Amino acid sequence: MATLNVPQSGKAVKGSSRKPTPRVDLTAMVDLAFLLITFFMLTTSLSKMSAMEIAKPVPIDDITQQEPWPASRTLTVLLGKDDKVAYYLGEAAKSPMQIANLSEIRNTLLANQKIVAETHKASKDQEMYVIIKPTSTSVYKNFVDVIDEMGINKINTYAIDDKYLLDEEKSFMSAKGI
Repeated sequence: MATLNVPQSGKAVKGSSRKPTPRVDLTAMVDLAFLLITFFMLTTSLSKMSAMEIAKPVPIDDITQQEPWPASRTLTVLLGKDDKVAYYLGEAAKSPMQIANLSEIRNTLLANQKIVAETHKASKDQEMYVIIKPTSTSVYKNFVDVIDEMGINKINTYAIDDKYLLDEEKSFMSAKGI
């Protein structure tokens, strides 16, 4: 609402015919703004947290009782410190281990996926298995990044093994400082 400023004395000043300046009262507008803000804050639904389901196998007492993985289709990824990963295709004792940065893991996965597909052309089970092994020096962010890469590269078969680290893997990781 607009109001006019009128002098308190009510007397006109002699010799001047000043018109009073209009003043706008914004109280109602501020009230309306607070009501709208409150309404939208209370009626907005916050985003729901989404969690990824990870199925881990039941722990076994003896590692020799474990089902064997097909070594020619298995890529093992060892997570280390400073965003470094070590990986090898096949068995740890027979395959050369290599080191890469976490930013290069996508290219590594795609290249090994192509190698597995070419090796097993006749077999209908030509899908690559990936075993992800986080170590005590790795950080959780790197683990999440590798899991995300599995989804991005459409690798449906992967396992998380945070319990069994082979002696060859331990010695390679300690020798390389990761």
